[in-house]
Amino acid sequence: MVFKRMLGAFGVGAPSVDTVLATPRVQPGGTLSGEVRLKGGDFDAEIEHVTLGLVARVEFEHGDGEHAGAGEFSRVQVSGPFVLRQGEERTIPFEIGVPWEAPISRIGGQPLHGMALGVRTELAIAKAVDKGDLDEVAIEPLPSQLRILEALLQLGFAFKSADLEAGHLYGVHQTLPFYQEIEFYPAGRYAGVLGELEVTFVADPSGLEVVLEADKRAGRYSGDAIGRFTVSHADALRTDWPGELDRWLSGLASHAHSSFGHGDHHGHGDHHGYGHHEEHRGGPGWGTVAAAGAAGVVGGLVAGEIVEEIFEGDEDEGGDGDW
Repeated sequence: MVFKRMLGAFGVGAPSVDTVLATPRVQPGGTLSGEVRLKGGDFDAEIEHVTLGLVARVEFEHGDGEHAGAGEFSRVQVSGPFVLRQGEERTIPFEIGVPWEAPISRIGGQPLHGMALGVRTELAIAKAVDKGDLDEVAIEPLPSQLRILEALLQLGFAFKSADLEAGHLYGVHQTLPFYQEIEFYPAGRYAGVLGELEVTFVADPSGLEVVLEADKRAGRYSGDAIGRFTVSHADALRTDWPGELDRWLSGLASHAHSSFGHGDHHGHGDHHGYGHHEEHRGGPGWGTVAAAGAAGVVGGLVAGEIVEEIFEGDEDEGGDGDW
């Protein structure tokens, strides 16, 4: 027994852990549920706790460039101390809340290129190597977010990539330590005016704060043009987004005021309470325009490998248009 415990300290014959999600797809503000399945190893193990965390690949500013790391944005302990007997099987049900500001990782069934999200399980074992599991999770957009994203497709924009940037947006009430940028290539009549367009959502139970950042390449001003507005979830479903976005984007070319505020690179226009009640016009959905294939999250990793492995091979490949 002493020899087995010595081996256990190095992870040999230790308990195993497998997390099974009952809800692998969820929206911001929703709840992930499932169960943690444990199996005892070659010796009785003193479990200190079982903890779950939502983790994501985040870009951090470091020195002269950016580096990717694991950012945790929700955490819950699902079990306290107990003894897991040799060979014993035990199941622990759980629920973990998804923050309203959670990033989007999948749209219309297609993975969003550049995004890696997962549920990390930590099994803390006294006097032994901790074990863990990592399972991919898909966060779909809220209906209010989807309407805005679909409007950009209707205007001819093409998806480029998405990433998470560490930090906080100026003037925006934000609870998570990072924010998501969803980048689009301009098309049609916007191609000569914009380099690219970035969209950021900061959601809460009542609505969305939306930040649009356009790389403006023509006209009186060059640089970034900022549009910022707030809308309730209900109003977002009634708004003519192709029309609203087109007016703001057209204002960038004419240097005029748009419905979102100033169109120059200094402007932060706040627009509240859209009152439009026009029917949403049909257009291409994400499933019909998205190319399949994105770097996924590898499951079944031990805790010490998670940070190194979850984001491996998920570098931006230069905007090939894939998800």
